[in-house]
Amino acid sequence: MVRCGGAALRKYGNFIDNLRLYVRGGTGGMGYPRLGGEGGRGGDVWFVAEERATLKSIRNRYPRKRFIAGTGANSSVRALKGEKGKDCEVHVPWGISVLGDDGKQIGELNAAGERFLAARGGLGGSLATNFLPCKGQSRIVRLDLKLIADVGLVGFPNAGKSSLLSKISHAKPEIANYAFTTIQPELGKIMYADYKQISVADLPGLIEGAHANKGMGHKFLKHVERTKQLLLVVDISGFQLSTKTLFRTAFETILLLTKELELYKEELLTKPALLAINKMDLPCAKDNLNELMKQLQNPQDFLHLLQEEMSSANILEFKYIIPISTYTGEGIEELKACIRKSIDEEAEQENEEYRKKKLLLLQTSEEQQMNRRYDRSSNTFFLLLKVAKVSLDLNTPLLQETTSVGKNGLPGCTCSNSTGFPQWNSLHSWTPCSSSAPQLEANETVHVQQE
Repeated sequence: MVRCGGAALRKYGNFIDNLRLYVRGGTGGMGYPRLGGEGGRGGDVWFVAEERATLKSIRNRYPRKRFIAGTGANSSVRALKGEKGKDCEVHVPWGISVLGDDGKQIGELNAAGERFLAARGGLGGSLATNFLPCKGQSRIVRLDLKLIADVGLVGFPNAGKSSLLSKISHAKPEIANYAFTTIQPELGKIMYADYKQISVADLPGLIEGAHANKGMGHKFLKHVERTKQLLLVVDISGFQLSTKTLFRTAFETILLLTKELELYKEELLTKPALLAINKMDLPCAKDNLNELMKQLQNPQDFLHLLQEEMSSANILEFKYIIPISTYTGEGIEELKACIRKSIDEEAEQENEEYRKKKLLLLQTSEEQQMNRRYDRSSNTFFLLLKVAKVSLDLNTPLLQETTSVGKNGLPGCTCSNSTGFPQWNSLHSWTPCSSSAPQLEANETVHVQQE
């Protein structure tokens, strides 16, 4: 069994990814009954995402972990409308999920500058409250940090994840020849010649049963949720945690990692995945690699190597499989190029989906406009049919060559030779066309109500 010294725990064991806080909005100000003045509203408590903020800095700066906004100003003769109380802003790291005391998520902050209203201030005293102020909203919330990175390194202990992070980025994680060297997540950035940057998160090694929170399973598996892609790192020579545990080949390691991700959250298997086969500098590495590639080509034929309950029903499909050696540097540049290519392909796919959604919305909008135009034309058509019906009821001929003159010099209606429909005026009324038809008295018209 691998043990960690107390000094290492003191140095690296203070990583905080969740924090419990008490927040309360400010109380409103008193009203002024004599003149009907209204007190100022209490201040609000806001969570503001900031790049350099950490949960540890919040705990150190505010050990009581209580955040209360200012009280609203009272109404007075000089100011009948009291001023609002001062807001309380808490700077938090981005990637935060805000949970209520019942564990349900009530908000999240995924980018620097985003704001979340944690507690609303109370209303000031007014006629509706008998000029008495209201207390602000108060509750207990929990901030849950999930690292946001482009690529997340996943693997069993001592697979070489920290060494790989130090090779592809400027990060300097703790590296040693024993398991569980990384006991807190580490972030690094891959820098490319065209100034493109890709963030990589090195997560502490998983063990069998991590989905059931064995070791620090849930504590670190949750950080995989917000990574865009997964990079599995396996030891080509296999893995054995201790003498009391079974030895696992590289293929069995991949199956077990897939199973842990599936049992924790099945959606993780839908993320694009790459596979880095590490320690290719060891003896017999090439023979082991050839055997592993055969197994990955037909994984269903080798599922019997693991117990049925330990093998995953879903097999991860890797976009790229790259043999590497963090000791000699073999394959590192190829791996960086594959990571870049995979990220760019995913971004292009997201942009294409976004364009399709916009195009669909535009087409839907045009169809709605066409439908509205069709409805208006249909109403006009049925209105003309009503006119024709009234004309037939009055025995008025519809076909006329010229415009007739009605009784007492009143103008008749002009009929179309092709359709026989009378022309309309702005009052939606008409007069008979022919002198032989029953004539109306002066200023007498037949009105048809439009539906």
